[in-house]
Amino acid sequence: MAQFTVNAQRFDPYKNFKFRVKWDGRYVAGVSKVGALKRSTEVVEHREGGDPSTSRKSPGRTKYEPISLERGVTHDTEFEKWANKVWNFGSGLGAEVSLKDFRKDLIIEVYNEAGQVVLAYKVFRAWVSEYQALPDLDANANAVAIQSLKLEHEGWERDYDVAEPSEPTFVEP
Repeated sequence: MAQFTVNAQRFDPYKNFKFRVKWDGRYVAGVSKVGALKRSTEVVEHREGGDPSTSRKSPGRTKYEPISLERGVTHDTEFEKWANKVWNFGSGLGAEVSLKDFRKDLIIEVYNEAGQVVLAYKVFRAWVSEYQALPDLDANANAVAIQSLKLEHEGWERDYDVAEPSEPTFVEP
């Protein structure tokens, strides 16, 4: 049985370096790293009163780990604008937090080598719990300045409407 149903000749899994992040209906510029989508479900142990030697296990509450986003520092202000909706010092008493729209739904898309969307995940009701505008600056370093967001959220799910695309075949001229 083939691992890929549409592209039976493909054996390699998708690479993790082609992706894009979208919120408010627009792609966010320059995102270079997305943290893992991870969830865990607590285990609830119980036993029947007449059975003293064994316990049974059932699923309990599910938790979703925060997601981190990183990108190089640019003039684009999308990260900072979103972080400021959660806390904007100096905006005036009672206006530090925008309760109306500080949460966003995001879409994380993964692409194959040909630039076709192969997977997409929807992240629900995310908000910024941590924002790093600049890293430590070092005159002796040879690196890009990175800003980051840590996003708390209320869950994610795979978008099953994204079907496996038929990969293009190279034809020699």
